[in-house]
Amino acid sequence: MVVKKAIKKVQKNTEDGARRALIEDLFFDFNRSRSQVYWMNFVRGIFFGVGSVIGGTLVIALVVWLLSWLTDIPGGFGDFIQYIVDTVQNTQSP
Repeated sequence: MVVKKAIKKVQKNTEDGARRALIEDLFFDFNRSRSQVYWMNFVRGIFFGVGSVIGGTLVIALVVWLLSWLTDIPGGFGDFIQYIVDTVQNTQSP
């Protein structure tokens, strides 16, 4: 029983080691130097940040635009939405 567990553990470690070696070989085939990896990660981070800001701006603009359509609802709800739209528009203009 103990021997079987030991054999399974060795086989699993060997398989994991082979997988790691294969992944490492593939990584070094695509990336020749660490500086190239750092540069690619830096550029990727810049694009991710800029894309997040642009996406967030578009989502907020869309929400405000949709809320502005709901200002004509009677019963106080429209007044509340108008207050939100006015507040957002006043914070955008200096």
